[in-house]
Amino acid sequence: MFSKLKSSSISALFLLTYSLILAPWTCFFVMNQPIYLLEWNIINISSCTMTLTIILDMISLSFSNVVCLISGCVMLFSSSYMSHDPFLKRFIWLVMLFVLSMNMLVFISSLPAILLGWDGLGIVSFALVIYYQNMKSLGAGMLTVLANRIGDVMILISIGILVLQGHWIIVSMWDFHLSAYVVLTITIAAMTKSAQIPFSAWLPAAMAAPTPVSALVHSSTLVTAGVFLLIRFFPFLSQSSLFQPSLLFISVLTLLMAGIGANYENDLKKIIALSTLSQLGVMMMSLGMNMVYLSLFHLYTHALFKALLFLCAGMIIHNNLNGQDIRSMGLISKQAPVTAACLNIANLSLCGAPFLSGFYSKDLILETSLASPMSGLMVLLIFLATGMTAAYSLRLSFCSLWSNMKTPPLHAKAEKDPYINWATTVLTLAAVVAGALFQSIFLPFSPEPFILPTMYKFLTIIVILLGLFLSATFWEADFFPKKMNKIKFFFTTMWFLAPISAQPLTKLSMLLGTNLMKSVDQGWLEILGGQGAFASISKSFAMNQKFQIKSFNFFILNMLFFVMMILLLMKI
Repeated sequence: MFSKLKSSSISALFLLTYSLILAPWTCFFVMNQPIYLLEWNIINISSCTMTLTIILDMISLSFSNVVCLISGCVMLFSSSYMSHDPFLKRFIWLVMLFVLSMNMLVFISSLPAILLGWDGLGIVSFALVIYYQNMKSLGAGMLTVLANRIGDVMILISIGILVLQGHWIIVSMWDFHLSAYVVLTITIAAMTKSAQIPFSAWLPAAMAAPTPVSALVHSSTLVTAGVFLLIRFFPFLSQSSLFQPSLLFISVLTLLMAGIGANYENDLKKIIALSTLSQLGVMMMSLGMNMVYLSLFHLYTHALFKALLFLCAGMIIHNNLNGQDIRSMGLISKQAPVTAACLNIANLSLCGAPFLSGFYSKDLILETSLASPMSGLMVLLIFLATGMTAAYSLRLSFCSLWSNMKTPPLHAKAEKDPYINWATTVLTLAAVVAGALFQSIFLPFSPEPFILPTMYKFLTIIVILLGLFLSATFWEADFFPKKMNKIKFFFTTMWFLAPISAQPLTKLSMLLGTNLMKSVDQGWLEILGGQGAFASISKSFAMNQKFQIKSFNFFILNMLFFVMMILLLMKI
């Protein structure tokens, strides 16, 4: 066990050291705003060149810093959480490959080379989702990889169209006669990775992965890759008149769908996954309202408190005999006070409680939406989804932390592990402090100052408190009907997206496979294949043998007839 702990701890130490070394360079790039394009000429044969372009700017360095900080904490957590796993080394290699793919995506500015990181994320995430290799994780892995392949194909199509420009450097793109198709393909690619409607079903399904994977993949890396791609391409994408309104509409629908679905969900990890989906909707919404840096700001703060939320959920599941149903939990605040305190801080930050990290980004985005020239219905839906966030966060705490104990009372709740405590403590500090630090960085890039009436200024806090009040009033164990009805099924399946994403594809492939088997394997191949050839040869041999026997008999008869004729002639 010592060697296993040592290997994961070394990788955690490496990632945290890298993040620490990168921090002063990030500060330098934030203060001076330089952009460096480094071009590495790999091969130069005659007039054919192969180059790799690396971009160093504030966005790439800060993103890499946050990703490696969270990855280091997750690896530290895994040192204890996955210590009894027989394939821990394979797990560590997969996670490190995942972090490498994310860094390649962040630092490379050429679209074909971005496919290295983009495809790397898809392939390694598939390997991590199917890590436990049971039927549930294999099904979830197939759904994840198929949804991500749509995005990969869209990136390939955009690379093909951009041949007309003569280059693929993201920061040097301009408008041309096929730019609308490039905008469409890149937006669809980003929507598949960031699980926007109609590609949302894979994100809750991917919770079949180990909890440290969920903390890393579904907080700061895979799901934010789509948002990052749109941020990189934003100067080019915003030239299209339909890009921002359509993105705003889709993101608000995703935000609302995930918020309502999380209130009906009972699986602890799926509730957190749906909250991730909701916050991805907030990031996409801010991009749709032309707030690029606010979207990046919310991406960073969300990554920190969401990773903490997943790690705390992992501890609760681990101490709850690996049960994930929140209806079977209870009184964890008394049994595991440190975990409960960290979970509450992450939940409050998710809701947008004042002076925690989520407040600074989320509140600014919501206030800007009030000041922007947007449809009143959109604003209503945005604030309704914000209230839903507060409601499902309180429901989660009610069911798991403060309700009556439903587990065996003598079951030990372990909180003495230093690896887990250090990981959760670092992320808790980040969830408390990071918002105020990031605000000083991103505030100069926010939109022009605007003045709001006092009622609008307090509207966000009022909506959050109203959501908490309604949750405390209504979300009891017996509030929802026990039996499944159509409305409950509609909301629990994410507006029928989950069955639509999986069942028609499965049914189509099964029918296609059955028909092919009947027509080819049991049909033409039976006639023309090995067995058919054997049967036809055997038949021809049998016919040949019959013919030979008949011809031999005919020959004997002729001979007899000939002899008899000779004998008759001799007598005459």
